[in-house]
Amino acid sequence: MLISSSRVSLSVATATLNLPSPNRFHPQILCSRFLGQKKKIYYLSNPIKWNSRMQVSRASNLTIRASARPLPLKNAEELINSVQTFILDCDGVIWKGDSLIDGVPETLDMLRSRGKRLIFVTNNSTKSRKQYGKKFETLGLSVSEEEIFASSFAAAAYLKSINFPKDKKADGEKKIELKPGFLMEHDENVGAVVVGFDRYFNYYKVQYGTLCIRENPGCLFIATNRDAVTHLTDAQEWAGGGSMVGALSGSTQREPLVVGKPSTFMMDYVSNKFGISKSQICMVGDRLDTDILFGQNGGCQTLLVLSGVTTLSKLQSPDNSIQPDFYTNKISDLLALKALAV
Repeated sequence: MLISSSRVSLSVATATLNLPSPNRFHPQILCSRFLGQKKKIYYLSNPIKWNSRMQVSRASNLTIRASARPLPLKNAEELINSVQTFILDCDGVIWKGDSLIDGVPETLDMLRSRGKRLIFVTNNSTKSRKQYGKKFETLGLSVSEEEIFASSFAAAAYLKSINFPKDKKADGEKKIELKPGFLMEHDENVGAVVVGFDRYFNYYKVQYGTLCIRENPGCLFIATNRDAVTHLTDAQEWAGGGSMVGALSGSTQREPLVVGKPSTFMMDYVSNKFGISKSQICMVGDRLDTDILFGQNGGCQTLLVLSGVTTLSKLQSPDNSIQPDFYTNKISDLLALKALAV
C-alpha cells in the first residue's frame, strides 16, 4: 500500500527506484515489471549492493537469543576497544522528536577520534537519506548520507534485489464515498504493497492495500518495520508503523515480509559494504524487540540505552526475554565512563 506522508488522502506519484544512488529514492509509488508482467508497487508511507546471502525475515521467523541478565555498563573503555564500528539507532538514542539528547555531539566526536566507524540505522521510513542528512545537520551533527540507513532504503533495496524494475504512474487523489452497491476498484497490476509509517493513514488506504494483497496473484506484502510506538515529539510516545502494518495484516490475514530492524537485511548490507566483521560491531539502541534483537540476530555486541522507549523496569521484568549485553542511561555515558576509567 502506498501512502505519502505529505498527503492526507491517497497520493499516487512518480518515483524512481535508482539503487546506484539509493539516497535519492523518494517514498512514493513505484511501478514496475514483475514476473514478466507490468506490476506496480503500492507504497504505504515514506520509503545497497545486495547479494543472495543477505536475508529479509518475517517477524515470526526471527530468533530471540536468550542471554544472561544484562550488565550495567561500567567499563566504557573496554567496550570501545573491543569493536570497530558502532551502529546507532536514531530516535531515542540520538534525538527524541526534534530535540537532541544531551551529550550526543561530544560522544560522537570522541568515538570518531578513536577511529570508530559510525553508522546510523533507523526504522523510520518517512524520510530519505538526504532528508535525514538535513535533520542531522539541523541538530548540529556532521553525518554523511553514506552513514545513514533507513527502513525505506531497505525496502527499495529489497525490491531491487528481486528485479522489480522502475516505471511510472500518474498522480491521483482518491477517497471513499460509501453508498449502497458501492464497489471499490483497485489496480490489478499492483505487484507489491509496502507499508510504513504514515501520519495520514486512512480507511481508503487500508481497503486498497487489502484488495491488492488478497486479489492480485503473487502480490507481495512488505513492511518497513513493526515498531509499536515512535517519538513524533519529545513529549510522549505515538503509535508507530506497526499499527499501520497491523491493520493490513488483520484485514488480509497475512504476515508481511519485514525489511527493517530486527530483520538482518541492513546488517548484512552494512557488513558487506564496509567489509566489517559483525563480531566487531556494537549495536546501540533504545528498543529491545528491534534494536537489540537486530544486533543479536546479526551476531553483534549490544548496548541498550534507557533514553528512549525501554525503561529499566521493562528491561528487568521477568516477562522480558530479550537481554542486551550491556545497558546504560544514555549514549553520553560512554564519554563519562571513559573519563572515569582514565
